[in-house]
Amino acid sequence: MKRTIIKIDEELCNGCEACVQGCHEGALQMIDGKARMVSELFCDGLGACIGDCPVGAITLEEREAEPYDEVATIERMIPKGEKTIIAHLKHLKEHGEFDYLKQGVGYLRANGIPVDVSSVHNMPTPGVKSGGGCPGSREMTFAPAAAQTFKMAPATTTAEAPSQLRQWPVQLHLLNPEAGYFRGADVVLAADCVAFSFADFHNHFLAGKILAIACPKLDSNKESYVEKLKAMIIHSAINTLTVVIMEVPCCGGLLSLALKAVAESNRKIPVKLVVVGVRGDILKEEWV
Repeated sequence: MKRTIIKIDEELCNGCEACVQGCHEGALQMIDGKARMVSELFCDGLGACIGDCPVGAITLEEREAEPYDEVATIERMIPKGEKTIIAHLKHLKEHGEFDYLKQGVGYLRANGIPVDVSSVHNMPTPGVKSGGGCPGSREMTFAPAAAQTFKMAPATTTAEAPSQLRQWPVQLHLLNPEAGYFRGADVVLAADCVAFSFADFHNHFLAGKILAIACPKLDSNKESYVEKLKAMIIHSAINTLTVVIMEVPCCGGLLSLALKAVAESNRKIPVKLVVVGVRGDILKEEWV
């Protein structure tokens, strides 16, 4: 399985910071006057930063996507200096990746690498973890909403129910398939229009699950969706995948993408198909 990731030519980089502003995931930071990748884990591979670079210092490269290895990442960062390592560790903490943070710090200590990690340990740990980059695309993990019974109210009244969304972002292009919240999770892959048609979308589909949304007709680079789903299945070992689509013909492409990802993976997971009608009723719900 291959993955697209950016590559920075530090000789060409002039330190203008334009790419940092274009990085939705906050994976790029300015360190010692140069743009540095502080977290390959959170590089979405879309290449938005390329269009922002005025000197052509950033390119995209495709390489085999091995499971994320924090020790290997730290080893690659050591030659870039302490500031880059600290920025990487802080980024992990901001995103709630505490297992990887522990591995990274443990490697530094075990190998006597002189990096002062006190600033990382002294960082606050908020209930909602978030990183840098575009606020609309910044990764966040939410505490589950309090469990409560909810009934659909009559059409003449207004009812409020707690959100069951557990993470952000939700658009499949922006999601990191190896983010901590995917590990061992039950995942819902929903067509964009479903939540607008099915009134009880949150309680019926999202409770206790992680969400990804996509449009099989209008979205571009759908092959990257297959690669991301494969990474969820293989590297994050998701438990189940529920594909929720509309009854319209073009929506069937989302199920095809999911089944292709499962077929190309080295582990099989249960896949459920749910078809929602344009009037908001469930027409089909079955394991495929």
